[in-house]
Amino acid sequence: MPKHTGGGSAPTPGPPGAGGAAKPVGERGRTALAVGVVEKIAGMAAREVAGIHALGSGLARTFGAMRDRVPGGKPSVGRGIKAEVGEKQTAIDIALVVEYGVVIPELARQVRENIINAVERMTGLEVVEVNIAVNDVHLPDEPEFEEEEEPVAPSGQRPKLK
Repeated sequence: MPKHTGGGSAPTPGPPGAGGAAKPVGERGRTALAVGVVEKIAGMAAREVAGIHALGSGLARTFGAMRDRVPGGKPSVGRGIKAEVGEKQTAIDIALVVEYGVVIPELARQVRENIINAVERMTGLEVVEVNIAVNDVHLPDEPEFEEEEEPVAPSGQRPKLK
């Protein structure tokens, strides 16, 4: 049996921390987000903007359409989106095809704003950049799938994520 030395109170149980200050319950632990989560959120947010015909390059759209036709295949919401996810920040690249007649700089601004708002609201991550590559313009009389296109090339150095 342990011997009591007297003259003090027993330590109170609690989480370790400086000065005994406990973190709120909701802040104990880490939340890790998969890249696919950010890509899906960004894809859904981009699709909400009028004037976008499709996401992804021609090759990605062709393979995606074939995959969608396979029994049990599901459409990929994140098609055409690439995200880099850190602990507190994310950077997103999106490739898209616009409808003929839209003002591309205005469409890009709306897409960027929608993606940033949705991703930051839903994930708590800071979106440091959204790079948009317009790969094609869809004309009203064009068939749905076209020739293979070149993949999107990176447009420079991306800031380091925290």
